[in-house]
Amino acid sequence: MDVFSVADIIINRIKREYSQDVAIVGYYGSYLQGRATERSDLDFFFIPATTRGKELELQFIIDGISFDFYPIEWSRAERMAALEDWNTTIIADCKLLYVRSEEDRERFLQLRENIAAMKDPSRAGALINQAEHILKDCFLILDKLRRAGASLNLSYSRTLAQEIAGHLFKCLGYMNQTYYTRSWGHYREQVSNLSVKPDQLDVYLDTIMFSHSPAEIVSACEQLVMETLELLSEQRKQQKETRSYPDRMKGFYEEERGMLNKLLTACEKRHYETAFFVAIGTQDSIARMLYAAEKGRWPGYFDSRAYRELYDQMGYPDLTNLLDPADFEPLRIATLQLIEKLEHHITSEGVPLNNFTSVAEFESFYRS
Repeated sequence: MDVFSVADIIINRIKREYSQDVAIVGYYGSYLQGRATERSDLDFFFIPATTRGKELELQFIIDGISFDFYPIEWSRAERMAALEDWNTTIIADCKLLYVRSEEDRERFLQLRENIAAMKDPSRAGALINQAEHILKDCFLILDKLRRAGASLNLSYSRTLAQEIAGHLFKCLGYMNQTYYTRSWGHYREQVSNLSVKPDQLDVYLDTIMFSHSPAEIVSACEQLVMETLELLSEQRKQQKETRSYPDRMKGFYEEERGMLNKLLTACEKRHYETAFFVAIGTQDSIARMLYAAEKGRWPGYFDSRAYRELYDQMGYPDLTNLLDPADFEPLRIATLQLIEKLEHHITSEGVPLNNFTSVAEFESFYRS
């Protein structure tokens, strides 16, 4: 079958009836890479310019070959270019079949320029965040494997292990600031060329793919996830730290003071439920912000111990440990101490405070 004759049928209709409703049509995959087989379909997509343009979406089969002409909104294409959507290769490596205007072409080529800049060191932090987000999902899948217990069989363990492997391939791509041009069945050959990857990656993957023992598969998944986490933590440590109190904490104290006042009131009224949630939430919020101001970045999902330890090292009171429904006074005193210490700390770091003693003082400030 000449799959491009199928594409021509669609393109011709766009030109006749939807010329202003479709911005881009492109194709990618096996036919572009010269590896198509007699069963290969044409991987093609379009970017609609109007709501009417979305009507062209169509899935169909010709002589046993499936086709999926599907829409990608500009917003999703932008996420792909930023590696926030894993299908970056669709934008980076496609060939255009139809372009509505030069403006659309320029907009599309700009996305490719963004992808080309992904190796820039300034992008590393954002991509590490993406890797961390995916790695977090791996721990959720590991929990499913562990909770299966004695009922865990080979089929279920392989299914979840495949999910973990797929997530980790993406995670390693982000950590190496790259994307893959091929997916199912071709990740390993691309991962082998990455500079940052677990030393025993191939051993673990072989166990996942070939072992008939659910226990061995689970163990391989656990070790693979933990070694990837260690690599991610090392990359975090290598990120440049820039203290940024004025940038990070402007307006923070003024907002957080409301929660601290709520905590003081809860202590005075002996309302334990309010004290419980506000004390814990406020302490955690302040600890995160102090970490961000010191490090120049927000704590990641796996940095929970680090930002809490920094809070303690700075000498801030542990409100959470002082929660006691029988005695609110230690918590109240600690809250007052925290208010005083936090205000002094951030002002000494050059953070301006909008803190007034009267309405008249505020009015004078506001008028000026």
